[in-house]
Amino acid sequence: MSLYRDFLTSTRAAFSDASYNDIRRALHTAVRALAGQKRYDGTPFAYHSVKTAQIVADEIGLGRNSVISTLLHDVARTGLATPEQIGREYGPECETIIRGLNNISEVDPKTSTLQADNFRELIVSYSTDPRVILIKMADRLEVMRSLESFPELKRNKKSWETLNLYSQLAHKLGLYAVKSEMEDLSLRYLEPKEYAHIVRKLSEGAGERERFIAEFVRPVRERLDALGIRYKLKSRTKSVYSIWRKMRKQKVTFEEVYDLFAIRIIIDCPPAEEKMQCWSVYSVVTDFYTPNPERMRDWISIPKSNGYESLHTTVVTPQGRWVEVQIRTQRMDEVAERGVAAHWRYKGVGGGGLGSEQWLARLREIVETASATETIAERFDLALSSNEVFVFTPTGDLRKLPEGATLLDFAFDIHSNLGASCTGGKVNGRNVSMRERLRNGDVVEITTSKSQRPKAGWLDYVVTSKAKAKIKQILREDEARSAQLGREELERKVKNWKLPLTIEEAVTALSKYYKIKTGFEVYALVAQQRVSTAEVKEVLTNYAEGNLPAPETRPRKARAEGGRDTGRGDNCLMIDGTLGNVEYKLARCCNPIYGDPVFGFVTIHSGITIHRTDCPNAARLREQYPYRVLGAKWRETSSSGAFRATIRVQGDDVPGLAGRVTDLVSQELKLNIRSMSFGAQRGVMEGQLSIEVTNAQVVDMVLYKLKKVKGVTRAFRVN
Repeated sequence: MSLYRDFLTSTRAAFSDASYNDIRRALHTAVRALAGQKRYDGTPFAYHSVKTAQIVADEIGLGRNSVISTLLHDVARTGLATPEQIGREYGPECETIIRGLNNISEVDPKTSTLQADNFRELIVSYSTDPRVILIKMADRLEVMRSLESFPELKRNKKSWETLNLYSQLAHKLGLYAVKSEMEDLSLRYLEPKEYAHIVRKLSEGAGERERFIAEFVRPVRERLDALGIRYKLKSRTKSVYSIWRKMRKQKVTFEEVYDLFAIRIIIDCPPAEEKMQCWSVYSVVTDFYTPNPERMRDWISIPKSNGYESLHTTVVTPQGRWVEVQIRTQRMDEVAERGVAAHWRYKGVGGGGLGSEQWLARLREIVETASATETIAERFDLALSSNEVFVFTPTGDLRKLPEGATLLDFAFDIHSNLGASCTGGKVNGRNVSMRERLRNGDVVEITTSKSQRPKAGWLDYVVTSKAKAKIKQILREDEARSAQLGREELERKVKNWKLPLTIEEAVTALSKYYKIKTGFEVYALVAQQRVSTAEVKEVLTNYAEGNLPAPETRPRKARAEGGRDTGRGDNCLMIDGTLGNVEYKLARCCNPIYGDPVFGFVTIHSGITIHRTDCPNAARLREQYPYRVLGAKWRETSSSGAFRATIRVQGDDVPGLAGRVTDLVSQELKLNIRSMSFGAQRGVMEGQLSIEVTNAQVVDMVLYKLKKVKGVTRAFRVN
């Protein structure tokens, strides 16, 4: 196969004869052992091992043991050979690396969706050799390059993991080339339209950029040549992901991103002259172009924690165009591109450089001290479209849902039967209701009950067309079943009462009396027992005698349809937002606010109470007393009344968080706080505020603002 031939050709040129022969034997072993196993596109599975080994050798720059371990890792993982057997044939280092790779293969990224930093720490802790981590990065890069052949859900899942987990680990290890490619490939599948837009824009402007760069570097090149400095000059276009991220973060268009590319000057000089020559080149560049002092970055005097060394400056041309210039030596450039792998190549392990244990200690320090929690949070806000969220099942499968999707949407997205029997669930291990809105990266688990059936109110909790269609279908089926039962019940009653009426005549009588238009509604009325049997008998007896009484004038219990607010005319109680001239009470159990979806309930001693449709008692009231439930809605006028709402806030236990919360509510939003309490336990701050608002929209605005406060993790309305 040409892939195998190309691989052997490149390794023959890069390795000694002895190493080349060992690599060739390992290749033949992998091809034979993995024969018959296929990838999604039908190609042999061994292709993955070979392509990954090529990345390990050519792009990361690791040696003989790493390449052999990469080729034989899947052979050992599938049980076709043991690490001990491989170690006896190729050496103990190969056995150690393969054991580390097998350990990492058992780390399920789904667990990391709760704590992304823990995933990076797990990879390091499971590695007994630094090369294990580098090979894992190569493995994921090869998967991303082949992602086109994967099913869509797999593409989304792999892309999400790569963007939020692997690329950040690559960044911390200094693998900038790997990091950038991982980010671009992830964006290609998570945001295909925006990715294609940026690629097209970059392509359209390529010619103009090349002309500008040639003109920009001409005087610099002439001066460097005159000084006898040996160098290479490159231009580097900003990655697609970096451009996209900047556009989203700064809310600018592609044309407004001014630093689309950078000029890189790579100096060839002895190690002792590195700093001097870098600053000499800096002097040459700033002789021709004015630097921006605020954009100066000196990582030569003090390198980054992951070993990155370079001198960065941003200069402006006489035409007012800004250009970033990066100045570094060949050694610095290789470290910048290959990170810790380049350190490995320069210093080795045990040969004057750091030993394996020291290397791993250093890597753990990098991961632990440079926590990416804030970066992860930023990416959750930026890494996905504003109209989509990506969430995980407990088994790690990724599901894509529209923004605003709830736990109930998720249940129906998994399976219609799961959605129909949903009673609630858990999000990231926390018990929630079916109305809980989902956020990017949530791990969602559904709880069900055999006795559960969809209610009409569920339509208020879903946004996906699949969930809405299925709920409506089940409601229609239930209504049809109820109607059939009602017809049978009505026929049986007419017969038992020995009335001289056909079923059609009985339906006509009840329709006229209760002002119902269809027989379907009459059957539902009887089946759901929204009228008493005695009353039905009285109506039909009078009708049979030709003496039909006047239509029912009491509250329209026969037309409430289970308490659903039809929103039409006099079927609804019209509630004035001020509650000034209305003889109703607001239920204390749910504390409705102007703008909340509501219904009325006729009490025995206290008149009518108004409940929110999502009141904890709503289901019980509708099921036990459907004839006392009334449709209700607020009068469509601006509310000037003062309602009290209780909001709960959760966040990190950090100094000043409670003050920031109260300042936002009272100072910035100018709302009256009637009571409040704050406390902290086990590093978590919890607070509860009772505030005065004019309508439900104000509560929504307060919650939105609170969630933006630094340190706040949750904010929600209690009642």
